[in-house]
Amino acid sequence: MSRRKINNWHLIKGQPLTELDKQVLYYQNKGHLVPKRSLIKTPEQIEGIRRSGVVNTGVLDLVESEIKEGMSTEQIDKLVYEYTMDHGAIPAPLHYEGFPKSVCTSINEVVCHGIPSEKEILRDGDIINVDVSTILDGYYSDASRMFMIGNVSPAKRRLVEVTKVSPEKQRLVQVTKECMEIGIAAAQPWARLGDVGAAIQEHAEKNGYSVVRDLCGHGVGLEFHEEPEVTHFGKKGTGMLLVPGMVFTIEPMINMGRYDVYIDADDNWTVLTDDGLPSAQWEHTFVMTDHGLEILTY
Repeated sequence: MSRRKINNWHLIKGQPLTELDKQVLYYQNKGHLVPKRSLIKTPEQIEGIRRSGVVNTGVLDLVESEIKEGMSTEQIDKLVYEYTMDHGAIPAPLHYEGFPKSVCTSINEVVCHGIPSEKEILRDGDIINVDVSTILDGYYSDASRMFMIGNVSPAKRRLVEVTKVSPEKQRLVQVTKECMEIGIAAAQPWARLGDVGAAIQEHAEKNGYSVVRDLCGHGVGLEFHEEPEVTHFGKKGTGMLLVPGMVFTIEPMINMGRYDVYIDADDNWTVLTDDGLPSAQWEHTFVMTDHGLEILTY
């Protein structure tokens, strides 16, 4: 059976054929899935996303300097909200589809979308993902970091050696970061999204972990969530073509146990591992260039 060709790329009427047009049409005519032209950001748009990313990174740097045992996740939310607003920006999660807070805080077996609460206190031995998204002048950026909670120096808070965090949790956090870095290396111009997912999946499973299937990375920049979906598992040589000018996240969610997850019925947001074992995640926003990925926020 022949493969159905999807013609996402259309020429602009009255405009001359560009080198980018020629390259994309070459792949499209061979049957590859290519992005829509609207997914290719202009230099002005990329600069706007980059400025948003500076604020977003600043938020996470602040959290990294302040996060500690005994702090509530509500206090983290307050830090994020105040820093973001003080820099002329808006926390993207706040009121997004009804989400009630400015940041997602996901502890231990919470995979993502944890809702900050004054009742949720960080304890020695916890691992937590803090996921920050920012709107500045209409441009969106998105990143998250893992933190290990314990009696450690600020310099060691992001990835630490001396803490009551178990060696198993420490290894999970480290391997998850490696998964993101391996995904970055696989995301080359004119490669395929499946190359990224396959590389991440191979590294996670080689280390005895599983990749969450039900959630993924995404395009970002002019909206909070855009095409394409960036899955963190898959088959090399499949998926959408990666074209210079695309802006998207890579954000693998890696589980210590099985990849199955569920959504907490009480809040309809919090995603947890089905087996109750820990999960970790790292996320950056990137723009694809002619030479590979450039990080816009981390």
